[in-house]
Amino acid sequence: MIGLSKNSVTLQEVDDASADQRIDNYLLRLLKGVPRSHVYRILRSGEVRVNSRRVAATYRLRLGDRVRVPPVRTAARTVERAPAVPCFVPRTLFEDDWLLAIEKPSGLAVHGGSGVSRGIVELLREARSPPFLELVHRLDKETSGVLLLAKKRLALTRMHEMLREGNVEKRYLVLVRGCWRDARRRVTLPLRKFVTAAGERRVNVMAGGKDSDSLFTLVQRLAGFSLLEALLGTGRTHQIRVQLAHLDHPVAGDDKYGDFELNRSLARRGLKRMFLHALRLGFEHPMTGARIDLTAPLPVELERFLDACRTSQTSFAEPSPHA
Repeated sequence: MIGLSKNSVTLQEVDDASADQRIDNYLLRLLKGVPRSHVYRILRSGEVRVNSRRVAATYRLRLGDRVRVPPVRTAARTVERAPAVPCFVPRTLFEDDWLLAIEKPSGLAVHGGSGVSRGIVELLREARSPPFLELVHRLDKETSGVLLLAKKRLALTRMHEMLREGNVEKRYLVLVRGCWRDARRRVTLPLRKFVTAAGERRVNVMAGGKDSDSLFTLVQRLAGFSLLEALLGTGRTHQIRVQLAHLDHPVAGDDKYGDFELNRSLARRGLKRMFLHALRLGFEHPMTGARIDLTAPLPVELERFLDACRTSQTSFAEPSPHA
């Protein structure tokens, strides 16, 4: 940590871009560098006021609301920069006046935070300078594939409603350790978020957690692995990764919930990332009602690893005797 800076009380008037957003999410975006715990503390204490009144963290802002933001300390620290690229220009899968869908690469966070100064949404805002651009959903940093963003708040709120109601079809391709025995298997487990002693956010299976629902379909069995398609019924944090790890079929290359010894072996054999890919996203357009089906092809590095598995005479899931 290099130092601390402290701002003064400010009054923010809610515009079209922030209307209908929850106050906690609004503050988290406004107060970059301020810990989430502190943002919720100033909300609970009443230091944040909307139109001179205390509000709950779930309060949704309205056009013209006046938000009092108290002085907060922000850490002036060195953060990881986004990959040094002249201009972030991802492949566009779909775009109109309301929505933007891109092909997300692995290794790039979807938004800044947790030590990352800029993510995909910030890079896109810099490159495109739109009046509004927000994530409809999120993908883990190491996950590649279809990523959807909204260009207007009305489209964002309607897409969020569709996600909550299960009206968005999300399909993933995932490579797991071991022999998956069922042609199709629905997995429903309670998932709970927690924070480790090191301050890292994790998820585990625990009674009383939020319900999670995935339908796994076997695509292909390989030497020591199984290639699955996952159709999500819910969209919990790290859902696929935690469910599969709990079933003793961890995702290949998963550095949080996976088989770490196996991962080291796989890295020497060419798989240097997590094998999880957002393959398809399907929904009815929130404004026009037209059917939208988006597909992102499997990245080259994952295709190459699958080819190596298909032609290998030995199981890649076992460490090399000469490793």
